Amino acid sequence: MEHSWRKRQGLYLLLFFCLTRALCVSSIQYSVPEEKKIGSVVANVLKELKLVMGDLSARRAQLVSKNSKQYFHLDTQSGNLLIHDKIDREALCGKMDPCLLLSEIVLQNPLKIYSIEILIEDVNDNNPKFSKKEFELEIPENVPVNTHYPLDSAEDPDLGKNTVQNYTLSRNDHFQVDVQKGKNYLDLVVVKQLDREKEAVFELILTAVDGGVPQRTGTVHIKVNILDSNDNFPQFTQSEYNVSLRENSPQGTLVTKVEARDSDFGSYAQITYSFHRVHENILHLFNLNEITGEITVWGEIDYEKEISYEMNIKATDGGGLLGNCKVLVEIEDENDNAPELSIISLTSPLPEDSPLDTLVALFSITDRDSGDNGQASCSADVSLPFLLKTTMNNYYQLVIQSPLDREKVPEYNVTITALDRGLPRLSSTRMIHIRILDINDNSPVFEESTYQMALQENNIPGLLIGSVHAVDLDTEQNAKVTYSFLPGKIGDFSVASYLSINSESGNVYILRSLDYEEIHHFQVTIRASDGGSPPLTSDATVHVVVIDENDNAPFILYPLQNSTSLCNELVPRPAEAGYLVTKVVSVDEDSGQNSWLSYQLLKATDPTLFSIGPQNGEVKTRRPLNERDPNKQRLVILVRDNGNPPQTSTAALNVLLVDSLSDPYRKNIEVGIEEREEEGPLTMYLVICLAAVSFVFLVCIVVFVIIKMYKKGCGGSLIAVPPHFPPARPDIPENGVDSESGSLSRTYHYDVCLTGGSLCSEFRFLRPLIPIFSVGDPNMPVSHRISAASQEIPDQVEDKETTQEQVREQLLHPS
Repeated sequence: MEHSWRKRQGLYLLLFFCLTRALCVSSIQYSVPEEKKIGSVVANVLKELKLVMGDLSARRAQLVSKNSKQYFHLDTQSGNLLIHDKIDREALCGKMDPCLLLSEIVLQNPLKIYSIEILIEDVNDNNPKFSKKEFELEIPENVPVNTHYPLDSAEDPDLGKNTVQNYTLSRNDHFQVDVQKGKNYLDLVVVKQLDREKEAVFELILTAVDGGVPQRTGTVHIKVNILDSNDNFPQFTQSEYNVSLRENSPQGTLVTKVEARDSDFGSYAQITYSFHRVHENILHLFNLNEITGEITVWGEIDYEKEISYEMNIKATDGGGLLGNCKVLVEIEDENDNAPELSIISLTSPLPEDSPLDTLVALFSITDRDSGDNGQASCSADVSLPFLLKTTMNNYYQLVIQSPLDREKVPEYNVTITALDRGLPRLSSTRMIHIRILDINDNSPVFEESTYQMALQENNIPGLLIGSVHAVDLDTEQNAKVTYSFLPGKIGDFSVASYLSINSESGNVYILRSLDYEEIHHFQVTIRASDGGSPPLTSDATVHVVVIDENDNAPFILYPLQNSTSLCNELVPRPAEAGYLVTKVVSVDEDSGQNSWLSYQLLKATDPTLFSIGPQNGEVKTRRPLNERDPNKQRLVILVRDNGNPPQTSTAALNVLLVDSLSDPYRKNIEVGIEEREEEGPLTMYLVICLAAVSFVFLVCIVVFVIIKMYKKGCGGSLIAVPPHFPPARPDIPENGVDSESGSLSRTYHYDVCLTGGSLCSEFRFLRPLIPIFSVGDPNMPVSHRISAASQEIPDQVEDKETTQEQVREQLLHPS
């Protein structure tokens, strides 16, 4: 239809040209090939128009195109007709032949029109072209030979010999192309029996060739699919698949892909896969894709449970034909199991005196992995006193390598580490707790080597005076300490009669009341014993000091107080102020400040006549005597110690005032008459005493004169030492008793000058000769103190032996 329309269009153009020739004066024809370069000269119109150069310009010539597009251009200067735009014949005329482009040249002054016909000549500038890029045919494999299958022919816009002239088919054994001359029809002809199993698809190239120069071609791809008939069973590519799979592979891991092939096609070749006669655990561990044949991991793969799996796979095509294969999966071990430690035996608690190489623990190591993954080594902390030894079959011994001491380390936590050789290496640890059993290898140790304990005298029996404590580094029964005193004596008595100790707490109790004046201090040995077998002991010394209390009143040695008569002292009336009448001598059995004595004149007939030294006890006259003073003066002297509270004693003293020391008898007779009147039977005793004192006085005067003469003859001084006093001890401090106490801080010997007629001795002057123990010295034994105190009694005192016995009783039994 298109071809007839173009033919009619050509007839209309030809008719138009004829009419134009009839109307116009002249018509000019030119030809030009298509695709000519722009600016190319088609022809020079001056000759055909019979014009000379310059006429076109002068006559204002114009080229008018009859087409919608101006393809040509007229150069009015030269007269050349030039190509103004690209000319494509196929676009202008298609299959129309001839292809003409009409234009007119219009001249003015005078007006004249020239018709120009330009024939566009065809050029082989187009390739043959098929309607599709690919033709796809489906031919059954059992089609008869010489069967024709029509194909679409190629189109070429060119004309004549430039259009399609022939067809060729790519080389093959089963097909040829058949071209019907004049009709331009093509057929694909089967020239050989087809077999889809041998060749299911044919890829053919059909080429269309034109006759132009140079020759152009066009091609099309022909795909021939051979249709199948179900005449083949599915066949696996391998009858047995052997694969390796690492254990612990995650779910979805591809194990392998089985592939079955069916030479058939279409539904006959559609294969589905399934497990065939497999164990139930296979279905839990693996998944088979029925379409693709991919076997993937579905469950947990554990080498330690199963090292290999075997499964049968069945392939079924669309026609029901079957094929089989076998899949063997070998599981590769992964180092996913840490070594395990198993304790076979353990010795705990372990005696601390265990010898070296003693077996402490026996254990084994197992690893469920295989190969290097299952090979493990064992180690322990090298800083501990234990050594790890390897034995056969992965058994290990933990033995003692250095001595144990529970007192330093009572227990050990031994960490055993097992490490395998896998990659990455896995390890496990096991802590072994070993307790060290105590051995009695430590003696109790006292906190102090010597304990000082003090108590007041006159204590209550059963009083707690202190405590001792010992520590034993052992434990339990071996550390249980008991206390006891070692046998011994304190004076004449055993330690057990003085002290008692709590065997568990170590508290020390005094069992009797102590008297400082009898015992100042003592020491005992205490022993601590542990509860081990055999027990270990240690000793310490306990030093007990008795602290003095002020429990003794001062004892007046002179003037001696008795129930018979008072002591009388004679003082001549001519005596001046400061005359020494007598000296009060007293002692105190206490010690320290409790034995510091002071003197006070408590009562006196005339308080203004006499005074007493507060520290030394010397009674002196305060003023000269006169005739108005009574002959008999009575003095009461108070002796006080320095204790808290203080203890006191009093002494009464008669002082007789005489005119002179040469007339004692008269005065004594007068005094005796007065006393006889008052006392009655005492007169006789006084007379006897007077006679005795007079005799002693005369003896003393003679001895005194002899001593003075002896001193002058020898040129030395006489030192009188009491015969019963012990020699001075160098270890006694110089001031054993405070000199300010009022007692005799040191022992003195006095030279005595007595009146001939006095009834009692009278100290005329006192001069110290040599110091020895003080009477109140607490460090002096009682026997020495009695002796010293007795020596201070004047020799003229009547019944001196009785007086000494009284002094001894007072010192031994102050109560």
